[in-house]
Amino acid sequence: MAEGAVMRKSLAGLIVFAFFSVGARSDDSKKDLELLQGEWSMVSGEIDGQALPADSVKTAKRVSKDNETTVTINGQVFMKAKYTIDDTKKPKAIDYDVTEGVTKGQKQLGIYEIGQDTVRFCFSIPGKDRPTDFTTAQGSGRTLSVWKRDRK
Repeated sequence: MAEGAVMRKSLAGLIVFAFFSVGARSDDSKKDLELLQGEWSMVSGEIDGQALPADSVKTAKRVSKDNETTVTINGQVFMKAKYTIDDTKKPKAIDYDVTEGVTKGQKQLGIYEIGQDTVRFCFSIPGKDRPTDFTTAQGSGRTLSVWKRDRK
């Protein structure tokens, strides 16, 4: 077989592989975006290595719809943000464009891990690099939270 024909076959194979890989990633992203929608209650939370007060955890709610999330604590809006995800990163990445709250107008970089009924997030403060693991430590500026889906 001529060298040009081999190259064309190889190129065609790569294009088909790339097409199906992009399609699979897109489906996974859609699945994660769909799973993130809904109402959630906080199970646990930490900031800078310190556990959140029990009454804050008990009253914390997250409502996500159309790639926008609102977090309330004690019935008051704590934070509202539009978000995008990248499920091709390890761990999976999430970016918040904060529209309400203390960090309004800023971007926060985070990671997430989602199951059918639970989700875990770790975020850095605005201006800091994305976390690479689900930990917080004193002075890190990171938040870690675990949420359980509310069933109606």
